[in-house]
Amino acid sequence: MASVASAWWLRVSCGLCVPLTARRAGACGRTPSSRFYSGSAAVPQVEGADVAGTEEVVIPKKKIWDKVAVLQALASTVHRDTTAVPYAFQDDPYLIPTSSVESHSFLLAKKSGENAAKFIINSYPKYFQKDIAEPHIPCLMPEYFEPQIEEISEAALQERIKLKKVKASVDIFDQLLQAGTTVSLETTNSLLDLLCYYGNQEPSTNYNFQQQEQSEELEEGEEGDNVKSKKKAGHQLGVTWRAKNHAERIFALMPEKNAHSYCTMIRGMVKHRAHTQALSLYTELLNSRLRADVHTFNSLIEATALVANKKFEEKWNNILDLLKQMVAQNVKPNLQTFNTILKCLRRFYAFGKLPALQTFREMKAIGIEPSLATYHHIIQLFYQHESPSKGSSLIIYDIMDEITGKKFSPKDPDDDMFFQSAMRVCSSLRDLELAYQVHGLLNTGDNRKFIGPDPRRNFYYSKFFSLLCLMEQIDVTLKWYKDLIPSVFFPHSQTLIDLLQALDVANRLEMIPQIWKDSKEYGHTFRNDLKEEILMLMARDQHPPELQAAFADCAADIKSTYESQDARQTASEWPANSLNYIAILFLRAGRTQEAWKMLGLFRKHNKIPRNELLNEFMDSAKASSSPAQAIEVIKLANSFSLPICEGLTQRLIADFTLSQEQKEALGDLTALTSDSDSESDSDTSEDK
Repeated sequence: MASVASAWWLRVSCGLCVPLTARRAGACGRTPSSRFYSGSAAVPQVEGADVAGTEEVVIPKKKIWDKVAVLQALASTVHRDTTAVPYAFQDDPYLIPTSSVESHSFLLAKKSGENAAKFIINSYPKYFQKDIAEPHIPCLMPEYFEPQIEEISEAALQERIKLKKVKASVDIFDQLLQAGTTVSLETTNSLLDLLCYYGNQEPSTNYNFQQQEQSEELEEGEEGDNVKSKKKAGHQLGVTWRAKNHAERIFALMPEKNAHSYCTMIRGMVKHRAHTQALSLYTELLNSRLRADVHTFNSLIEATALVANKKFEEKWNNILDLLKQMVAQNVKPNLQTFNTILKCLRRFYAFGKLPALQTFREMKAIGIEPSLATYHHIIQLFYQHESPSKGSSLIIYDIMDEITGKKFSPKDPDDDMFFQSAMRVCSSLRDLELAYQVHGLLNTGDNRKFIGPDPRRNFYYSKFFSLLCLMEQIDVTLKWYKDLIPSVFFPHSQTLIDLLQALDVANRLEMIPQIWKDSKEYGHTFRNDLKEEILMLMARDQHPPELQAAFADCAADIKSTYESQDARQTASEWPANSLNYIAILFLRAGRTQEAWKMLGLFRKHNKIPRNELLNEFMDSAKASSSPAQAIEVIKLANSFSLPICEGLTQRLIADFTLSQEQKEALGDLTALTSDSDSESDSDTSEDK
């Protein structure tokens, strides 16, 4: 009875919930609709209600959220702070770098500290067992590298293979064979995987980090035109495949070989640059009536393109043969297959352009979505030279029209090379709109993650900002300057020179002192090319007194950098142009005492003053009615035997009232000048 009563009460309660909306409708009747709730009993329909107007409410199923979903939601509400340094440098405000050199040192030191911490944790794992991370982070926990199984058995071999102990694994395998123990095919293949991946050598503790850096250097060496850089990058990759190594010996001893055995050997040979041996082993695989997988075919395509002493056309035909064999063996190509082909075609130069387009069309025809690495390889093939030619390809525009607004996910190791190559082409084509399009793609979704490591990020933004300085209005350029520097990248000296030239074109030279102040913060205090550019722009024309005073202060600061440079170096280097510009700026700002001291630096560093500077010194001497200073100017010109010396002497006689002593000194200078002229004339006649 109790259960019946409770069920009746629930039905009554549910029925009472509906008239609440009916009472809001008015006193005449109930609302003409009823609701049905999924998974519960239907609400009794009211007599006379309109059944056609019913609305069904479906409660959604339980959604399983990711463990970091809350953090992702919070992160989506925060945008980049243009006044803050990059996240990687925010550990200690005192150590925040202010230049590209310091940032590189900071990242190297940070990585070195991480490697040291991993070494300590893995060396003494028993002291780091407490796991306080939620959710669990496996990479922060210690890894056990010491084997636990001591007897000679297949289980011990499997344990050492899992621990990546190359030498110990080979030793146990040999001992098992000597004892007459048969090792299973699966374990032997695992040993081959280990040997082929690490090239029969023990992996270092920071193997993955070294491989990443070396592959970047090899990629840069392949893109450049310098043959020495290619050889250096290839040599630094280190491990090469040696004949009759442990992998080949174990492979030959295997009583039974399957496709996995052959594929592992082929991929290991290609990875360690034994391309001819890999192709020969593939022929043996076919003779054994086995099939290769798609990853092995990708390696074989790379080996075919890298075989020496073959023409491009022959290599391309061999690649086509491999693709036909994939079809015959029912092996479906993947994204890496086409990316490998496109990457290899970059080595074919002009010959590879048409096959690259054919490969790209075939790729889309079978429904494989290109990645950023795909477009990177195409750009590198069609724009191999920095300076565009008259018949430059327009394929970059088709690529950007196709991928603008898309969000990409990582699919290929070369995906982070796209934005660097695309911005390089924008810079070479001098196309600002295209650069904005590329930058817009970078800021779409999470595409910013593909900007690459620190050197590539600096390259991308340096090219982008230099193009802004060349093509954009100065107000927009200065806005980008505040937005990008230094929160995104630290500018090189050439980037600041490009900005100075943009200020010169827009007649905004009043910004120069601020640019010099920023350049000191970014570590360019002793960049002579940058300092000469700043001094030249300030000294080229006359300016209002306030601006001249600011320019003189900036010149005095630059002068102090040269003096500190003299103290640090045994051989001091004062450029003649810098001496002339600093002296002129001092004279125009009315700082005559400092300007006259500059004359001594010309003699000290044996630098020739310009005629313009000597005339301005004469004007300064005339303004102060000081014939002694004018005579000093003539002495300086006479010491370098300058042709302007005679004109300065005539100006001295015409503009100044000289004492008898000064006239005698001037007469001596005139006699010396005439003697030197006669000697030079006699030497000229003798030569004739």
